[in-house]
Amino acid sequence: MCGAVEGGLSLDGVDVAKEAVIQGQVLREGEPVHGAYVRLLDRTGEFTAEVPTSESGHFRFFAGDGEWTLRTLAPRSEPVDRTVVAATGSVAELTIPL
Repeated sequence: MCGAVEGGLSLDGVDVAKEAVIQGQVLREGEPVHGAYVRLLDRTGEFTAEVPTSESGHFRFFAGDGEWTLRTLAPRSEPVDRTVVAATGSVAELTIPL
């Protein structure tokens, strides 16, 4: 993962015009959650990918166009599901509070 910058992850080296990017940050009481897991589930709920959050609570996926579900799993928290739409040429940026 790239280093965190104000407003989210750096997109240096990412050709956004050719990618559908889903990224964001997991927070608990306003603080970043390191070591949570964010899963990418397709329209049918099938597991597609999973990444751990960084020290700054950030995550990133490169996905196909369409609707996805992000399922966030962290200690001392119930799973949190968020629906997001990915589109080539754009960045879907989310903050996921636990």
